[in-house]
Amino acid sequence: MKASIVIANYNNGEFINQCIDSLNSQTYKNIEIIFFDDNSSDNSLQIIEKFKDIKVIKNKIKTNFSTFNQMNAFKKSIEISTGDIIFFLDSDDFFHKEKIEKIINTFLNEKDKMIVFDYPIILEKERLINQRKRKKFFKTYWDYIHPTSCISVRKIIINKIFEIIDEEKFENTWMDFRIHLYSKYLNNNFLTLNENLTFYRQHENSATSKFTKISKKWWIRRAEAHDYFHFFAKKNNLKTRKNYDYIITKLLSKLI
Repeated sequence: MKASIVIANYNNGEFINQCIDSLNSQTYKNIEIIFFDDNSSDNSLQIIEKFKDIKVIKNKIKTNFSTFNQMNAFKKSIEISTGDIIFFLDSDDFFHKEKIEKIINTFLNEKDKMIVFDYPIILEKERLINQRKRKKFFKTYWDYIHPTSCISVRKIIINKIFEIIDEEKFENTWMDFRIHLYSKYLNNNFLTLNENLTFYRQHENSATSKFTKISKKWWIRRAEAHDYFHFFAKKNNLKTRKNYDYIITKLLSKLI
């Protein structure tokens, strides 16, 4: 079984060496690496071109919305991939050396599973934090959202997923959230591996850094997530109703 690691990059030159080194040191060797650069203005391309056996896509046209750019990067990379399993990876993140082997073995042992999630090790300045699923204060429509780099998918289903989630609306509703809703409501053939296998970097230049928890932008983004969910539900003929989380989020997003 072959693994395709598709990497989305924009101006993350300072992290690329660690990202690629983590893939080259994997215990599982039947892999290909596809690196999509989204018209970076830093030294990203100079760095990636020093590595051998990496397929590089140089994109020259992108939108002003990181959400749509990320999805486009992965879609274009998957088009030229040849693996059985797709591993998503943002270029400021990197993998535990046994991640690919453990995920591949999970797919081999669980032949009905189409999506596998793992948990991140959060890199926050000098701290490493093993993330675990936590109980939510409010009951809402979604559970813990695994970061994009913690998502692996069988290639045979990937086009169907993008057909459903690739709406050029809701610019602050990221791909990881969209795939989570897809797996929870439309395809129950997923599995969450209770291991921390992905190093997930949080830094001031990341696209999500502006959404500081409980800030006004955070509440606005959460309100959009609710709107996306109801759009998603209506599109896929799911019965829903507005809950307390929806009401409180909408209120706070306007008041704060």
